[in-house]
Amino acid sequence: MPRTTTVDLPGCPPLRALTFDVLGLVKVVEARTKQGGVPKVVERWGEPDSSKCVLAASMNNSQSDPLLAVARRNGAIEVLNPLNGDLCVSILDVSDAGVHPENDATVGLHLFRKPRLGCASRTCTLLTCTTKGNATMRSIEVANSSADSASSGSSRTWNVCASGNILCCEVDGTENYSLFGGKGVEVNLWDLGTCSKIWSAKPPPKNSLGIFTPTWFTSTAFLDNNDHRKFVTGTNNHQVRLYDISAQRKPVISFDFRETPIRAVSQDLDGHTIYIGNGSGDLAAADIRTGKLLGCFLGKCSGSIRSITRHPEHPLLASCGLDGYLRFWDIKTRQPLSAVFLKQHLMDVIFDSNFDDQEESLPATDLLVHEAQDTNEIVINDETGIQRVKRKKAKKGKETSVKESKEDEGVKKSKKKKQEVKA
Repeated sequence: MPRTTTVDLPGCPPLRALTFDVLGLVKVVEARTKQGGVPKVVERWGEPDSSKCVLAASMNNSQSDPLLAVARRNGAIEVLNPLNGDLCVSILDVSDAGVHPENDATVGLHLFRKPRLGCASRTCTLLTCTTKGNATMRSIEVANSSADSASSGSSRTWNVCASGNILCCEVDGTENYSLFGGKGVEVNLWDLGTCSKIWSAKPPPKNSLGIFTPTWFTSTAFLDNNDHRKFVTGTNNHQVRLYDISAQRKPVISFDFRETPIRAVSQDLDGHTIYIGNGSGDLAAADIRTGKLLGCFLGKCSGSIRSITRHPEHPLLASCGLDGYLRFWDIKTRQPLSAVFLKQHLMDVIFDSNFDDQEESLPATDLLVHEAQDTNEIVINDETGIQRVKRKKAKKGKETSVKESKEDEGVKKSKKKKQEVKA
């Protein structure tokens, strides 16, 4: 039999993550300090249904009124409360041409942090993009109940590609620009304020053998939240490319990673480190300034990686994919911190940056009472309103009874000893 070893994982800092799978379920995973940093599933929203498979998800992480948007396979776009999973509003994403959702699925979704298009404060703005390249920016009114919620009607629709299929969509940190790319579609940058294309990539030249590699982008990410000019992309031919729209239309840096398609790309907070995940479960970190691989994360995943998310505060990374595991990694050491098996194929993972694990602390009065019970003390209130602790005094009757009982026992023992000596 093969030798197997078990590795004790160190655990995670306090965090809260939301995962989305192919059966349309949203699972909440939390790790708390009082539980030893072991992530566990605390909530599950929805019922298993393959037609409600989650294709894309986005959360605005607002402290006052957070919202979560989910795009499903049947064409429905739902806005949920990320704290309890309540449905705020649900709409059907149907194009003007009447294309069925199964033939034109939603591949890109972004929930804006602030209202746009001159909307009120109780509205949210969504950007969606379908496989055929139909991009739509609409505002949705969010009410207290799903029955009272309805779309406000202000929306814009445009086409981002003449041919091919869109496979990836990304919005920058300022929420003014968006990237689109896919199979047969060169990555291009659009201004969301005017809905116009401002830049488009140029396909790379043929190689030394005269072979032209077809365009097939699978993922993309901006390097800096405040700079939309630099972004990184992953391709189906296991290639990672860096683009700078202020320099040229061709890739500035390009390198290969293993031999399977790149499925997920994510950026770090430093602006030059990226994380790459491919179809064979390999996860690695690279310095995009030089194109050199910094190292791979230890512990190979058994399925394709579909999502990589960097925690906004703690130095850890979350990845999920088709093996059904949600894994947490240490960025500095690239060691696994913990893993949670969620049974279904996972499509995306999002961190809740507003999660705060503060242990429930007793008030000062309760602490005094609790300590008094342990040390045989009492809490009294004096005339000034200040609570003081005094020790309980034993009653005299009880003390005398204890002494008398001890004396009686000593007399009895001495009598027994004298009788034994006489015998």
